[in-house]
Amino acid sequence: MIKELIVVEGKDDISAVKRAVEADLVCTHGYGITKEVISVIQKAAKTRGVIVFTDPDFAGDKIRRYIVKRVPNCKHAYLPKHLGKKNNNIGIENAKPEDIIEALSKVKTIVEFNNTFELFDMFKLGLISGPLSSEKRRFVGEKLGIGYSNSKQFINRLNNYGITIDELLIAIDEYKQGV
Repeated sequence: MIKELIVVEGKDDISAVKRAVEADLVCTHGYGITKEVISVIQKAAKTRGVIVFTDPDFAGDKIRRYIVKRVPNCKHAYLPKHLGKKNNNIGIENAKPEDIIEALSKVKTIVEFNNTFELFDMFKLGLISGPLSSEKRRFVGEKLGIGYSNSKQFINRLNNYGITIDELLIAIDEYKQGV
């Protein structure tokens, strides 16, 4: 049983998450998120907590940012894109229950922003501007539970979620062992 309210995009996402875990959910209806839904999320954030679990695509990221602007103290779960893909559709509704459980087990909370990581660090570690840097970021992002993103967003997520250099280096080592 998950105590926090889980925010997803659609009714099919609710069904998929309920197959995996016992939890209360609310759906945004995609971009059609209403003031009433935001009010429910705000109330839950004050009393029991909120986990934003949107689709691993552009629309999901946009909805996540919209919610965070209005409810800044949310927790975040990220489903790796390839685990939510079915034909040409990407979404939580396509994920297996065990993949949903895994994503929810890696929930992250935004901590006070720090500047632990900078662009040069990402370059040095081969996470940007190098051969297979995109693939490496995808792998490391999944391991750390922060999802895949472009270079700039990846640095922001590392800093926003308080990822330590040790955690990052362990994930990079795991990537190297698998290559």
